[in-house]
Amino acid sequence: MSFDFTNPPGRLGTDSQKWQKYEGRDILPMWVADMDFKSPPALLEALHRRVDHGIFGYARPAKSTISTVVSAMAERYGWQIEPSWLVWLPGLVVGLNVTAQAFAEPGEEVLTLTPIYPPFLSAPRNSRRVPVGVPCVLSAGRWEIDWAALEKAVTPKTRLFFLCNPHNPIGRVWRRDELERLADFCVRHNLVLCSDEIHCDLILDPALRHIATATLSPAIAARTITLMAPSKTYNVPGLGTSFAIIPDDALRTKFIRATAGIVAEVTTLGFAACESAYRDCEPWRQAMLEHLRGNRDRLVQALATELPGMKLEAPLEATYLAWLNVTALQLTDPIAHFEKFGVGLSECVPFGVARGTYVRINLGCTRATLDEAIRRMKSALAAL
Repeated sequence: MSFDFTNPPGRLGTDSQKWQKYEGRDILPMWVADMDFKSPPALLEALHRRVDHGIFGYARPAKSTISTVVSAMAERYGWQIEPSWLVWLPGLVVGLNVTAQAFAEPGEEVLTLTPIYPPFLSAPRNSRRVPVGVPCVLSAGRWEIDWAALEKAVTPKTRLFFLCNPHNPIGRVWRRDELERLADFCVRHNLVLCSDEIHCDLILDPALRHIATATLSPAIAARTITLMAPSKTYNVPGLGTSFAIIPDDALRTKFIRATAGIVAEVTTLGFAACESAYRDCEPWRQAMLEHLRGNRDRLVQALATELPGMKLEAPLEATYLAWLNVTALQLTDPIAHFEKFGVGLSECVPFGVARGTYVRINLGCTRATLDEAIRRMKSALAAL
């Protein structure tokens, strides 16, 4: 079966946040993490069937939806979960915010590794908890955890550790030995571990496999909240469907209590899309990954030959988001400069690093769009 990643429908003039940002300006939006491809045909058919039913009342997941998620965890990651461990959420960012409120008090601290997806830092701040970023370090062309700095960052007020695996924005797939060391760290310091694994089905390096953090040992499972969603992989973030997997009864009860009255329910269409994504769409996912690998390779080639001063410092092992060092350009505002030449990238400051050091580019687009973005970035560099 073949799928078309070449001719997606236009998104200008639609409800797309990604494209509305630059409405009326000739700027390619390469920033927020959604892809420009249609969702899988099987998923669209499932949504059409649900719409044809014609009733959209308050929803709960059908038994088939729950069993599909349980089966997907077993088949993909060797993780045998119980249906009762699932807590449905209208978005993964909601899960981060709920976790911060449930397991830390105002003024207490949440550790994470930077650079990091901005809600890891904003979620604690939203409820007066304190985010503490520990910078990853480059070693022999690979991003690594600074274990000594991580130990030093722990204080009597530290309550939580937010992990991103695979890591956004550096595209790192954490290995088993690293995850085991992080698990030991959380156990020793009595920290709840919140593991955002939303990019787990977007591993670009075929030699690597995703390891669900909670599968490492019963000890770490008892203190882990795993956040997952079909949204990034199958391009359905607008349907607002995510879930937490929480094996420990007490942890799960506390998490659910923190959602009471403030967290919206998942919709009928969200449940339908989620079930179809995990049940019907594996051929599409594999084809999409091949397209993303091609885009990654095209970017790597352009960085080596066409884009002096921009650098991908370590292999992009997962996600469709590339973290580019632009320090050599000596720009006080790289985002504004590239926008002037028609490319809209992600600003690095919300990721916890200094302005002018990095930009993030979204490769979830057609090859033609990426080629045009490279052409425009080349012009932006030539103008310096």
